[in-house]
Amino acid sequence: MTASRPPAVAHTFIDDARSIVTEWRFAPGAETGWHRHAHDYVVVPMSTGRLLLESADGSRHAELSVGQPYARSAGVEHNVINANEHEFVFIEIEMKA
Repeated sequence: MTASRPPAVAHTFIDDARSIVTEWRFAPGAETGWHRHAHDYVVVPMSTGRLLLESADGSRHAELSVGQPYARSAGVEHNVINANEHEFVFIEIEMKA
């Protein structure tokens, strides 16, 4: 985690045998910190805006819109940063095997 970036705030709503459902809240410039996903997952944006995604392959921006989900496979390693001047929120649904 970069010292100048505040941490995103995670709130886990569900963590049972089948899934983990977490709300992520990012103040402007906040980040998740580098992490690797252990499960396949779906992200449902609750805000519209731009995220900066840092990975071993470099950095790129992702434009997300409220209610338009996307899915990724387990093993993704990255850092997610709010590139907006407003709070950004998404729900992450991890599917346990």
